[in-house]
Amino acid sequence: MEDITVPGDNEFVRLVEQVSARLLARRWKMVSAESCTGGWIAKCCTDLAGSSAWFERGFVTYSNAAKQDSLGVDATTLEHAGAVSREVALQMAQGARGRAGVEASVAVTGVAGPDGGTSQKPVGMVWFSWSIAGHAEAEVVNFPGDRDAVRRGSVAHALQGLITRLGS
Repeated sequence: MEDITVPGDNEFVRLVEQVSARLLARRWKMVSAESCTGGWIAKCCTDLAGSSAWFERGFVTYSNAAKQDSLGVDATTLEHAGAVSREVALQMAQGARGRAGVEASVAVTGVAGPDGGTSQKPVGMVWFSWSIAGHAEAEVVNFPGDRDAVRRGSVAHALQGLITRLGS
């Protein structure tokens, strides 16, 4: 079995500093739309002093109703694809960016565990979506480990995805 490196708080600080620098260079702001991470991305962003210059807000949309009400996720999509899906992640990212009126967003929806997994959507499966200046994309990652490891891995992956998509 391979070693699993779970991102720590120092890694979050490093990633947020890079996100901040990229957003500030463009004079852009971002928003987060979070389900399984429960606002952890927003917390990491706002831990950095001066984040109000580039971080607009965070949506914690844990329930399907919250995803619909706060982000405009389509009820039919939730019913047919499920909350943990590419389609919902994309709608979360696009809805958050549109409602916040910003240039960049990240969305996260997944199964952190220890319960709730199925054979099609196991514990550790997390969908991510980034919407940057109107272009949205999504990807899925299956994280090993317990609930904390899945959530920490998700926060780091979401932030790294922003860094990658914002470029240098």
